[in-house]
Amino acid sequence: MRIEMLNSVLTFTFDNIGTMTLASIFLLIGYWMKRKVYFLEKFCIPAPVVGGFLFVFLNFGFYLSGIIHFQFDSSLQAVFMLAFFTTVGLGASLKVLLTGGKLLVVYWLVNVVVTVLQTGIGVGLGPLVGLHPAYGIVSGPVALVGGHGGAAAYGQTLESMGYPGASLVGLAAATFGLIAASLIGGPLGRRLIIQYRLTPESDDSFQMDVSGYEEENKAEMSYADTMKNLTALMLCMTLGSMIVGYLGQLIHMAIPTYVGAMFFAVLVRNLNEKFHFYDFRLDLNDKVGDISLGIYLSMALLTLKLWELAELALPLLIVLVTQTVLLVLLTYFVIFRVLGKNYDAAVMCAGLIGHDIGSTPTAVANMTTIHEKFGVSRKALIIVPIVGAFLIDVFYQPFVIWCINVLC
Repeated sequence: MRIEMLNSVLTFTFDNIGTMTLASIFLLIGYWMKRKVYFLEKFCIPAPVVGGFLFVFLNFGFYLSGIIHFQFDSSLQAVFMLAFFTTVGLGASLKVLLTGGKLLVVYWLVNVVVTVLQTGIGVGLGPLVGLHPAYGIVSGPVALVGGHGGAAAYGQTLESMGYPGASLVGLAAATFGLIAASLIGGPLGRRLIIQYRLTPESDDSFQMDVSGYEEENKAEMSYADTMKNLTALMLCMTLGSMIVGYLGQLIHMAIPTYVGAMFFAVLVRNLNEKFHFYDFRLDLNDKVGDISLGIYLSMALLTLKLWELAELALPLLIVLVTQTVLLVLLTYFVIFRVLGKNYDAAVMCAGLIGHDIGSTPTAVANMTTIHEKFGVSRKALIIVPIVGAFLIDVFYQPFVIWCINVLC
């Protein structure tokens, strides 16, 4: 790190290690703030977003004062981004997907339709209020379905294509979605249950046997097993990135490397379940994913410039409110009936609002609130997280890539 005066401005220049260190510090500050501020904990705002946005606003203040300037080397950010999306792929087990049955397919198709509509609203309404289609895409399913990870990743892709502030637009949209999903999902499910006098149904034919997916292995991992898990992760990152690069050249389409890493990891995970190449540990995989996402988001936020968002703030708000209102109406009047117009459908609607404009943890939190008051829906508990955490990515990732290549 260098500290020097450039053009009468105190300039802090961070190399890649310094940038990573500062990002980690603000990540820890974010965790501390979440414990101290009830609002942040209640609405499940991610710690890296809390700490990262704190720096964004501090940096904005320094920018207005003209006395301090920061320069960052975020080259390590791509490593953490690849690691996070790879852990998502390694967490996807075909064995679990098959437990959902026909209702899983219906719920997934509903989310596919929602993803297309969200993109259409962002791309169609955006230009009417002064928002370029590129920002409409990043404030649609990229942020509302993909969450903060997807928003930062695709935002960087769009910035490299000449759309400044795309990452900040996406992260702002994702944060808006988290809050809206937390406020709306539970009450909507409760309203449906009370209005139609619904009660939990007993369905012994629906199996929740997911043994083999998250096996409880309390034994401490050996050094060799830990290295096997980490090496498999790195192989997926490397080979997935390489394959998707060749594929992109073949079909003349820009495909982000993290998409290839994620889908290659899905292949590795399910082949390993069949042939047992190594002792896969989901707990380690999840920890690596959480750490990677935290540092990745913190590093992404360090480099964002709030002043670049000023002209986009009002158009972005109009698009997000429209997205939210239309999804609520669609869920209440249409999706509830498509899913069966029963108790399970009502709980799944609360979950759908959670992960289609917020995040999968928000969806689970919405459903848990309903379960505590009205009873448990076993179908919703397994189907919603499967679709929200991974299965919707099977459609939304390629669809968004296609939209970016066609519209931007």
